[in-house]
Amino acid sequence: MDKILEGLVTSSHPLNLKKLIVKKVVESAENSINEEQCKAMFTLTTRLVLEGEDYFQKQVGHQVLEAYARYHRAEFENFFNRNFVLTLLQEGYGSLDRKDVLIIDYIHSGLKLIMSCPSVLDIFTVLQVEVLRIVCERPEPSLCARLSELLSDFVQCVPKGKMSISFCQQLVRTIGHFQCISTLEKELREYVSQVTKVSSLLQNIWKAEPCTLLPSLQEVFAIISSTVFLFGGSFISDASFEPSVALASLVQHIPLQMITVLIRSLTTDPNVKDASMTQALCRMIDWLSWPLAQHVETWVIALLKGLAAVQKFTILIDVTLLKIELVFNRLWFPLVRPGALAVLSHMLLSFQHSPEAFHMIVPHVVNLVQSFKSDGLPSSTTFLIQFSELMHCMIYHYSGFPDLYEPILEALKDLPKPSEEKVKLILNQSAWTSQSNALASCLPRLSGKSETGKTGLINLGNTCYMNSVLQALFMATDFRRQVLSLNLNGCNSLMKKLQHLFAFLAHTQREAYAPHVFFEASRPPWFTPRSQQDCSEYLRFLLDRLHEEEKTLKAVSSMSPDTMITDGNVQPSSPSGADGFPRPQSTGWKSDDKTLIESMFGGKLQTNICCLNCRSTSQKIEAFSDLSLAFCPPAIDKPAQNMICSPTEKDDDCIEIDVAPETEPQSVNLPSAEEGVKDSELKSVGREIQATSTCVVGTPTCESTVECANDSCRNSERDKPMSVTDLLNYFLAPEILDGENRYHCEKCSSLQNAEKTMQILEEPEYLILTLLRFSYDPKCHVRRKILDNVSIPLVLELPVERTTSVASPGDWNRDGDLPDVGGNLAKKLKPSGTEDMSCTQLITYVLSSIVVHSGTSSESGHYYSYARNINNSARCIQPEKTALTSHQSQIVGKETCNSVVGNDKPCNDMSKEWFLFNDSRVTFTSFQSVLNITSRFPKDTAYVLIYKRHSSGDIDNVQSNSSHGVWVNGEPPLQKELMDAITKDNKLYLQEQELNARTRALQAASASCSFRPNGFDDNDPPGSCGPTGGGGEGGFSTIGRLVF
Repeated sequence: MDKILEGLVTSSHPLNLKKLIVKKVVESAENSINEEQCKAMFTLTTRLVLEGEDYFQKQVGHQVLEAYARYHRAEFENFFNRNFVLTLLQEGYGSLDRKDVLIIDYIHSGLKLIMSCPSVLDIFTVLQVEVLRIVCERPEPSLCARLSELLSDFVQCVPKGKMSISFCQQLVRTIGHFQCISTLEKELREYVSQVTKVSSLLQNIWKAEPCTLLPSLQEVFAIISSTVFLFGGSFISDASFEPSVALASLVQHIPLQMITVLIRSLTTDPNVKDASMTQALCRMIDWLSWPLAQHVETWVIALLKGLAAVQKFTILIDVTLLKIELVFNRLWFPLVRPGALAVLSHMLLSFQHSPEAFHMIVPHVVNLVQSFKSDGLPSSTTFLIQFSELMHCMIYHYSGFPDLYEPILEALKDLPKPSEEKVKLILNQSAWTSQSNALASCLPRLSGKSETGKTGLINLGNTCYMNSVLQALFMATDFRRQVLSLNLNGCNSLMKKLQHLFAFLAHTQREAYAPHVFFEASRPPWFTPRSQQDCSEYLRFLLDRLHEEEKTLKAVSSMSPDTMITDGNVQPSSPSGADGFPRPQSTGWKSDDKTLIESMFGGKLQTNICCLNCRSTSQKIEAFSDLSLAFCPPAIDKPAQNMICSPTEKDDDCIEIDVAPETEPQSVNLPSAEEGVKDSELKSVGREIQATSTCVVGTPTCESTVECANDSCRNSERDKPMSVTDLLNYFLAPEILDGENRYHCEKCSSLQNAEKTMQILEEPEYLILTLLRFSYDPKCHVRRKILDNVSIPLVLELPVERTTSVASPGDWNRDGDLPDVGGNLAKKLKPSGTEDMSCTQLITYVLSSIVVHSGTSSESGHYYSYARNINNSARCIQPEKTALTSHQSQIVGKETCNSVVGNDKPCNDMSKEWFLFNDSRVTFTSFQSVLNITSRFPKDTAYVLIYKRHSSGDIDNVQSNSSHGVWVNGEPPLQKELMDAITKDNKLYLQEQELNARTRALQAASASCSFRPNGFDDNDPPGSCGPTGGGGEGGFSTIGRLVF
């Protein structure tokens, strides 16, 4: 059969006939033949594969060899043995040299055919030795690439033990000898592909055997830092040999975690001479030309910073002047432009002692800018913005050359110009002298803080509920500043621990901080450690603890004469007293002094219950730290416990009373004592006005009341999704207490139908809204999560009831002080002609932060938060107004029953800097991402919202403080104790990085990266989150409807 095949492939028969006969030969392979015939066929097909005259012969050889080897495996195992493979590698085959790529390809194919045979182990042993010999002979890129493919498919052939280190070192040297003299695109692409295959092999070996990584990197540095090379047994100068830029392909496979330890080792090693370091740095900069190199700019900048840290300025000056033009020229090439711009920026911004380096590129700037402007590509626009900022910084620093800079400024006139403050900051941070203590900050790709300026919180085991709340509180700027300004030295309170935590979040160099101490101090006693909990319940408990703690400290201070304040007008940053909390402007404590928590998060809510039989009204004023907002029931056409009264019941439950027109402020004549009205039944005159108008149902005003109260629910059913404003409307809407939920009236001495209304009397600085998403299913006896999407307005207006004394209906003071609504009625009676009037003032709030729950149950899932820095100087307030009930509409004098949806488009500048806090990870995001989170991830829903009251006076206060030198950039100076603790920890962090970098890098190289699920990173058994999810005790009295 072999003779027939040989004669066929060399004959002059038509190609189609040859293919037909070859097909028959391949099909006959399954027939039984003796060993000699098999050997003859294997010999012939091997010759055709290796020495075939054309592609057809080589193809025939491959097809027939594979067919016969498959059906006659034992015979092929005897043919393709270790001696045959060794001969091929050492002597070649016929006319083929041993370095021919066809030899490697043939062995590669043979290994696939005998992979399941025992003799393959002997071949593996031979190849482990031979591949090392081949690499030492510096093979061409094509042969090295084919060898890399073989070793990647058959890792058993890779040298082991000490041989693996030598193999990696020799392979690195081989890459250093790679050259491509062709300028054709096809050949250049093939060359890059070959280099990539070789570098990928090294990466796989480094992962499998971490001990080979460091010797390989040492070999790389030895190559690029040497001025003479051993080649062919003799030394040659660098003028006749330059290491290949293909070495850049290895950089992307080196763990970035090794930057700190390697750079420090290189820059402090006395054996590394300045000439060698200069040579190495110049060649690393040359690597920017490699098209697929990743992280080269990171290593170059890190080495530049490392040299600055050890004050080797001579090397930096020489390298900058030698390479600045080359780096600038790389900006023309899209593939390497980002890395080149990063290196160029660092080199120019750090070279601040002379304009020499900058002036070397000045003649080329205008052409570059005009070229990028003309192409109109988005990438070009982005580049020009960054490049323009760099040019403005350099021109600002080296002023005095108008003849050189005028053309540049003209070319950049249409691009954004950075502010002077930003320019100064950039120059200050980039100077060589600023790098002396900043070596650990040369890892922008590793540290989330360096990208966002924010610090993450390490998850201590299902503590995401705490982390998300703490980040939201930290981003509450005024609260954070007040906490940091407290003088709490010597105090071991929870507030002191919170101050310590906030200080570290603001100033630590760590990308994430572990809040062990604060967790143990703030964890509610009933919270099981390492179990998932309800973040809302934790927030209430935390605020309540801080509130009660401060009250206790103030009480102790007030009882000690030596701790009393003797000087008024104490600034928040000054030592105010023994407890360190801000003092009022008095010489002693008053019973109504507010704590810090009250002043920031505290509000007052009044509940009115009007008996529909006798029209008497009971009132109760309660403090709150958050509002729990229930979802509107889906069935709005049926009377329900928490629904407004139905029009069909109005004749039975309501009494007709004449009401004053809506256009005029309402007043009321106080009933006489003979009418049986007691002081205890009326807490304020203003509330009587509202009780009167609220109870009216038999008039057009009453009908509008019912319709208005139900509008928010109907709108939420009709327009999806419902909004936070809808939930607030529902929260403030009147509620009929009837059936089993009837009210016990003291005046009637029996259960009566009643109407319950709630009004906000005093608004908090920060409004916390909790969406009651966890409801109890009485049928299944489980708590379920309401996954409805809720639209979150960027700005909203909260109706707050104000009570003021007026002599006539037109003398209202809408911004008057809030009266004491809890006092005795007799104390509030005014002289004749003066009446207490109630009006509604709309308070504007802007969104500060959102805590998101991801999951379907309060006992499991994950919490993360979105937050932003509030800029109160923004003036584009387009609020979403909370609907007012009918009686509120009458007081305000506007028809505002229906919700007014705000337009957030004009406020885009208010939502530029949003951050996503997900435990240790902190990233930039946008408000659009916040709005779309539930639509993209249905289980991720907003749970806790924090709004900041908008006040132009906040900015004025900050500016006033800074003008007196008390606060810098609006932030209070840290107490010395805190500063010392942070400095000590930052030093410890640098030591940890240096000592552990090598271990971490080796571990990272030996194991593939693993990521915890983004949505559920708390995998321990879940725990209880309380009975109602959004409920829970603690804090100020929490007012809200439970969801059942």
